[in-house]
Amino acid sequence: MDATTVRTSLLAGARGLALTLMALIGSITLFVLTVVSLALSVVGIGVLMTPAVLALVRAHANLRRRLAPSWGGVRIPAGYRPLPQDMRRGLTGQVERCGHLLRDPATWRDVQWLFVDFTAGAIIAVLAPGLLAHGVFGLLLPLGLWGPLVSAQHTFWYTFVPVSGAGTAVAAALVGCALIGIGLKVNPLLVRTHFKVAGLLAAPSRAALEQRIGRLTETRHDALDTSAAELRRIERDLHDGAQARLVAVGMNLSTVEALIERDPAQAKELIGRARATSAEALAELRDLVRGIHPPVLAERGLGDAVKALALRLPLRTDVDVELTGRAEAPVESAAYFAVSEALANAVKHSGAERVWVDISHRGDALRIAVTDNGKGGASADSGSGLSGVERRLGTFDGILAVSSPVGGPTMITMEIPCALS
Repeated sequence: MDATTVRTSLLAGARGLALTLMALIGSITLFVLTVVSLALSVVGIGVLMTPAVLALVRAHANLRRRLAPSWGGVRIPAGYRPLPQDMRRGLTGQVERCGHLLRDPATWRDVQWLFVDFTAGAIIAVLAPGLLAHGVFGLLLPLGLWGPLVSAQHTFWYTFVPVSGAGTAVAAALVGCALIGIGLKVNPLLVRTHFKVAGLLAAPSRAALEQRIGRLTETRHDALDTSAAELRRIERDLHDGAQARLVAVGMNLSTVEALIERDPAQAKELIGRARATSAEALAELRDLVRGIHPPVLAERGLGDAVKALALRLPLRTDVDVELTGRAEAPVESAAYFAVSEALANAVKHSGAERVWVDISHRGDALRIAVTDNGKGGASADSGSGLSGVERRLGTFDGILAVSSPVGGPTMITMEIPCALS
């Protein structure tokens, strides 16, 4: 057994211990709180308590989901239903939030997972450190540890070995060596099994996955329609703009050829016009390319591209970026144009004096919040610019949430599942 295998097994043992503590402390506590809050919901008190408790449950489950790929090589999707965008505030909003959470099948999957996590999940996880720790304990018996134990209990049972003297202590040490060997062999498998058991309960059901596939299919069709419309716009802009100017340049140069000897002054004037027209065509082409995919986005990434976009706005715009890498190019492009649309709406319609943009990556998702201190009243209803943003994000299984009460402020939150490289 090489050093890498031993190191991997020891690390799996430490992870198993951490998972055991999370299960016995976190899952038990949250399961009890959930049961109590649901019971109190019958008399109305739990309506105020349940959303907060379920938020803690989701945070606990999402922590385990984030650990699953790196610790166990298992991916556990969440499948939570997004909160309605028109959720009201106050007591009425709290009741609506509680009802929405209780109707979400993912909530009940999490509750079932909590129970299994501190029972079967904890047993599987504790075996990883337990095999190693119990094996080391067996190795200590022939070194003198057997004496006090036998004095206290006359015969001390180590697994299936009755330890009553030095000879039986050596036999126990041999069993301890076997347990350590087994632990080094199976510890990574135990941790992986722990996460697979969690995935059986915490992952969305087949029906939920089919619903998600249907949504992705719909958004893909929307994306194809949007792409076709964008292609037609580009063709129209090229035909009516740059192409027409380049044709004019060609006509001017043809006239210059005819006038170069007969009327040099007029030919010189036409050359100047051709030069100006070609410069205008080049500027239009640059603007067109920038609208398709800004060069700063390709070269420097989403954060710098949004900062460059903010510099061109007439409003004071603060951009805060917390990214440790870059997402794939299609995701960056979708996020950039979504932010661009949100900022354009803030400039045109909000009456705001200041805008804040926060970009981060947490929980295997790119999260963007665009907030302004304007008059509010924004929505993602069909036909608005934000509805187009919602369709664009939906292509990547992303979501858009708008909080914009009358009087402001307006917060547009976007989330796109992705990994950074």
